[in-house]
Amino acid sequence: MKILVIGPSWVGDMMMSQSLYRTLKAQHPDAVIDVMAPAWCRPLLSRMPEVNQALAMPLGHGALAIGERRRIGKALRASGYDRAYVLPNSFKSALVPFFAGIKRRIGWRGEMRYGLLNDVRVLDKAAFPLMVERYIALAYDAPVAASQPLPLPLPLLWPQLQIDDQEKIDTGAQFQLSAERPLIGFCPGAEFGPAKRWPHYHYAALAQQLIEQGKQVVLFGSAKDRPCGEEVIAALPAELRHFCRNLAGETQLEQAVILIARCDAIVSNDSGLMHIAAALNRPLVALYGPSSPDFTPPLSKQVRIIRLITGYHKVRKGDAEQGYHQSLIDIQPQRVHQELSKLLAHQQERICTS
Repeated sequence: MKILVIGPSWVGDMMMSQSLYRTLKAQHPDAVIDVMAPAWCRPLLSRMPEVNQALAMPLGHGALAIGERRRIGKALRASGYDRAYVLPNSFKSALVPFFAGIKRRIGWRGEMRYGLLNDVRVLDKAAFPLMVERYIALAYDAPVAASQPLPLPLPLLWPQLQIDDQEKIDTGAQFQLSAERPLIGFCPGAEFGPAKRWPHYHYAALAQQLIEQGKQVVLFGSAKDRPCGEEVIAALPAELRHFCRNLAGETQLEQAVILIARCDAIVSNDSGLMHIAAALNRPLVALYGPSSPDFTPPLSKQVRIIRLITGYHKVRKGDAEQGYHQSLIDIQPQRVHQELSKLLAHQQERICTS
């Protein structure tokens, strides 16, 4: 069986989509799965052993471009796909499989895609409260009647990225990371603005405590997260800054993934890198404010989620200084350190008993 997946465009969603690929492979071990997604997704897809190849989607997130999607679809007709799974809910995301003439085209109803999809599922949000469950559910045939729930197998197959140990060593040496001090990664940025960020001065206080305990800290993120990292380092005592590296904007995504895999633990805001850390099974403290973990939590057993409020709050900039949200300001560094210490102790126990 040959399968085309139209993948999502965000890091966290792309990570969760691996659960669908793992489920399809469990059902159809001989299936060949190709994923069409933005080119930047390739470093993630290349770490998913279930994926045969990543096909670059050259169109931007908001571009309809029906003519170009028709061209892309027609170019795929000779590829012999038996079915397609369309993960985004947009109308335009269903166009390529339709123009490719793929016999079975599966997805949630979304933007009224009847015709473009011929296996259209109507979502029961109560039955599938998590995004990862909605992805996995597509791998199974729809119930005969709406009154028949579609039970998902347990345990769910969570995302699992694969990194070679030698890659960790080589990439760590490339960025001149000390092999003598345990490495703790911080992900202080957030795609949707300062309201989702734990304050830089809290990150600095935590970094100081960790460095004084003999650890080194590395800050990860994109180029636009670099100022966040610089604020963290500037808030550290001068004599400790040498042990805190700001790699935001200095690494390609593939290098960041490898270095996160090398970390003993990660502290992160609600972000795409948080989901990558979970998929790498790194001990992870995830810090939430106005956004909620109820729909897209980090999928790992080695996670501690800290959140002091309930519900979802659609804010991009908080009322506090520098746009921080009060609920994140209220998460104290000592609380994060306590959770991090528990995770590290548990990790050490696992290593000693394995």
